[in-house]
Amino acid sequence: MTTKTPKLNRRSFLVGTAAVGSGLVLGLKIPFGTSVVRAQDGSPEINAWVVIRPDDTVVIRVARSEMGQGTLTGLAQLVTEELECDWSKVTTEYPTPGQSVARKRVWGDFSTGGSRGIRNSHEYVRKGGAAARIMLVQAAANGWGVPASECSAANSVITHKPTGRTTTYGKVAEAAAKLPAPAAAEVSLKDPTEWKIIGKPVKRLDTLGKVTGAQVYGADLKLPGMLNASIKECPVFGGKVKSFEADKVKGMPGVKHVVQVRDTAVAVVAETWWQAKTALDALPIVWDEGPNAQVSSATIAETLKAGLDAEQAFVRNQNGDVKTAIAGAAKKVEAVYAYPFQNHAPMEPMNATAKYTPERCEVWVPTQNGEAAFAATTAASGLPADKCEVYKINLGGGFGRRGAFHDYVTQAVLIAKQIPGTPVKLLWTREEDMVQGRYHPVMQSKLVGALDDKGNLTGLHMRLSGQSILTAVFPQNLQDGRDNLTFQGLDPSGDFAFGYSVPHLLIDHAMRNTHVPPGFWRGVNINQNAIFLECFMEELAQAAGKDPLEFRRALMSKHPKHLAVLNAVADRAGWGKPAPQGVSRGLAQMMAFGSYVAACAEVSVTGGDKIKVRRIVCATDPGYAVNPAQIERQIAGSFVYGLSGLFMEECTVKDGRIEQTNFHTYDSMRIAQMPKVESIIMPSGGFWGGVGEPTICVAAPAVLNAYFAATGKRIRTFPLKNHGITMV
Repeated sequence: MTTKTPKLNRRSFLVGTAAVGSGLVLGLKIPFGTSVVRAQDGSPEINAWVVIRPDDTVVIRVARSEMGQGTLTGLAQLVTEELECDWSKVTTEYPTPGQSVARKRVWGDFSTGGSRGIRNSHEYVRKGGAAARIMLVQAAANGWGVPASECSAANSVITHKPTGRTTTYGKVAEAAAKLPAPAAAEVSLKDPTEWKIIGKPVKRLDTLGKVTGAQVYGADLKLPGMLNASIKECPVFGGKVKSFEADKVKGMPGVKHVVQVRDTAVAVVAETWWQAKTALDALPIVWDEGPNAQVSSATIAETLKAGLDAEQAFVRNQNGDVKTAIAGAAKKVEAVYAYPFQNHAPMEPMNATAKYTPERCEVWVPTQNGEAAFAATTAASGLPADKCEVYKINLGGGFGRRGAFHDYVTQAVLIAKQIPGTPVKLLWTREEDMVQGRYHPVMQSKLVGALDDKGNLTGLHMRLSGQSILTAVFPQNLQDGRDNLTFQGLDPSGDFAFGYSVPHLLIDHAMRNTHVPPGFWRGVNINQNAIFLECFMEELAQAAGKDPLEFRRALMSKHPKHLAVLNAVADRAGWGKPAPQGVSRGLAQMMAFGSYVAACAEVSVTGGDKIKVRRIVCATDPGYAVNPAQIERQIAGSFVYGLSGLFMEECTVKDGRIEQTNFHTYDSMRIAQMPKVESIIMPSGGFWGGVGEPTICVAAPAVLNAYFAATGKRIRTFPLKNHGITMV
């Protein structure tokens, strides 16, 4: 392993990264003239993933981000399985993206989103654990003067089998760190039948810090000499700062600086954040709102409506001749659905702390992608990569907002550049977080189905009309202008495969982008697509006079894994048997992020407009289940997100700006409204699916279908509060 820090062209790094208990500072010490890399406390690094202290504590490096989903624990389980270490002595820490760059991206992808944390890194982190085990065993064998093949490792203890001699990882770590890494061919992984900790519901590694309050989030961070900043950006996307009167607030208590940030924002820097926020509220600012100030929710809706019947559309999934099938149908069924903008609204608003000097720029930030935050830091600071560093902090919620978007990092660095040598913590207000979001895309869908005289579905045309996230965020990922992410759950194959066989099928997208920036919102496009498709499936079943489960089953013979999870929830919920008095049931199934998911919801409705979601049975087949307890929590948590969106959450536009500014107008469900959740985890093996996002999509359509079963009313626009329907 080379110890020379490579020079890196800032532009080439930015281009490269765009395509792609937790210490605040890792502080690796990479000395010259030796192959041993040491952690901040001096302990030897066995390899990039494993540091072992003399007391046998195993520090596992996790490049992905922890935002409540359990990534730290799940990835540590993967490494521990192959390392054969004592789980009770495992802890974790974040490597820094700056060190990763210096070491030729040894930790791989830092991005945490799209339920990729485990499914896209399981192989190389397990190999990291296996390689470290091989080196530790070899070091012990060398010390004993015996062949490594005569030694075994378990629970952080190495045993020489012929003599029974033992030693521990901590005792041989220094020697192991000096050994060359094993060749790739020598590093094999266990068969799943041999797993001892993967698949077990072990306790999370980060619980104690959260319970005791020791866990540090970005909003908690304090540095010596730190000042605090509050910021306002033009509330109309695309607008600019026209003027502001800094002298009006410079004399207010604690105020140190009033600065403009690019041409779109103004910030106040003060001794405390409240002083900064109070002064900013009093600061006279005149905005140049630009032409987007004329846009409203109504004008956006009309634009999308026109796309439903437009001639031009991007085709993603097609077979047969759908036009002929619909024209010759014994019965034609048609419906139009619409889904709104929604905000991520994590409990911790956007924040970052930056310290800038002409020689170095450092940022402490809760981020879903340390490399993207690093890229934003180098770009805003104007410094080369080897003069920048980013220290990741656990997130107080992310849901996609802290993944592809690091506007708050850019702002923090630009403010700090105007106050060299002083750490500045930028913390957005809740209001700023609400009106400067990157929103769940707005979308409409027109569905037309063709039934023959026996009630069989012979044709389906599903037209989507609305935003493209890739166009706004990663235009280089478009395929001939088409945004494939728009079709999540509707693809012909892959991680988002359509789960039905329809003789004549056409699924296309009329792209209609708005000035409101879209973003990756937990579950992303699978959320509305599941509502559109699964509610329409029940509309088709009703028109055909068939049971919704049997109607689906007839279309799923070639999709056995989709069918398996659907059958599982139907069986557990007692589908086909009488429900309790006053209770109605609804179904939904999809494939998302490589996992097969289904739900059966049971609801009671009073007065036609008060819904009590009593129970949701959910099944998921993620291929492999690393930690079943975490999967259960993720399912329940995803339902909170999905049902809150269904009943309450919508961002509307008036005069070009988002109207919802806090939780009084953007609500979330309460604990008392939470249904009983029964999870069926049924890993079939052979693939690695996601966990955090797939199940969110089936909660809403299952509840909507149960509501229809109870009332005979079909709701096609959301949230339900707009129809006077409440969750009780």
